[in-house]
Amino acid sequence: MELMYRRCAGLDVHKNSVVACARLVGESGGVTQETRTFEATTKGLLELQTWLLEQGVTHAVMEATGVYWKPVWHVLEGTIALLLGNAAHLRNVPGRKSDVSDAEWLANLVAHGLVRGSFVPPGPVQELRDLTRTRKQLMRERTRHIQRIQKTLEDANIKLSSVLSDVVGVSGRRMLDALIAGESDPDVLASLVHARVLAKREDLREALRGRATPHHRYLLKLHLAQVDSLDALVADLDGQIGEHLRPFRDAVERLDAIPGVSATAAAVIVSEIGDDMKRFPTAGHLVSWAGLCPRMDESAGRRRSTRIRKGAPWLKVVLVQCALSAARVKNSYYRAQYHRLRTRRGAKKAAIAVAASLLTAIYHMLKDGTLFEDLGVRYFDRRDETKVVNRLTRRLNDLGYAVELRKAA
Repeated sequence: MELMYRRCAGLDVHKNSVVACARLVGESGGVTQETRTFEATTKGLLELQTWLLEQGVTHAVMEATGVYWKPVWHVLEGTIALLLGNAAHLRNVPGRKSDVSDAEWLANLVAHGLVRGSFVPPGPVQELRDLTRTRKQLMRERTRHIQRIQKTLEDANIKLSSVLSDVVGVSGRRMLDALIAGESDPDVLASLVHARVLAKREDLREALRGRATPHHRYLLKLHLAQVDSLDALVADLDGQIGEHLRPFRDAVERLDAIPGVSATAAAVIVSEIGDDMKRFPTAGHLVSWAGLCPRMDESAGRRRSTRIRKGAPWLKVVLVQCALSAARVKNSYYRAQYHRLRTRRGAKKAAIAVAASLLTAIYHMLKDGTLFEDLGVRYFDRRDETKVVNRLTRRLNDLGYAVELRKAA
């Protein structure tokens, strides 16, 4: 097997320690390995850095174990070439499991170029990614409290969610505040609704006729306070995200022009993949990294599975949401693509395909600095005009009609 790196190291990272194995190839071709254990404190990591430099190590690899690899990466970054390996791709032979053997195995893999490094964005993108992911987590927690409010209302036999699309919207908030204050008259509660609400007044009164006890009012007050607190945190977090987005403002504005991609979604996309596409050789590599293409699982000429991989979950969720939004934009290419695939493959696969198309367009926009150009809803008809004509002709023949085709004047 070809030797790629003569002086390399494997790092088995844990919460409190790092086991390092330096693999050195001499001039005569002999291989020597030296293994040492360092504490995961800052002092220990600096000692690790000094030891690796003394050994003349040029390349090192570590597994992506939770968040424990990050301090090691920050200390060693810039001094030697680092590779972050996917733990699922670096498994050793079963029955050979120890910290020392893991470090030696990693060193042997990197020495022969058998490790494919994971995408590690630069520092500013990592900070932006932390902020956008935290915002997503806070919004999820806010949704959970709103669901608990709905559960409490149902327990009190108040069907507010049946007549209002947003329980904590303007009208819903007025009614909830009145309920917490002790109001139980359905006529008074129904009078608090906003004029633009489409629900009938009689339906509102019947939905608000329930049995709200002091226990229910206490729970509603508790959950509403949590929703307000989370709203304040998200507003503050949006300010921080805006500050960190300044270097990427141009990229976010260009992505915001894509159908279905909002400014918030554009910020999340940039935080997950950055604005420098040199890390991905082609758009296909980026789509594969995101887990938006069928996996390759074939044996004896038979495809065993085409399920998509887990990929980048934070990015994939946002892209699928954008794809579903883009499918509702009239006269757009993505709407035509979604409905074209949904009839044959189903709604889920169609959404994944549109998400992959969105990411492909994003790749080229970020790589070439170009603006978005919609291909139009008639793109597939123009591209496959003959196929469309034949398909419609066969359809009419099946219905019992004789079709004669003539070019229009």
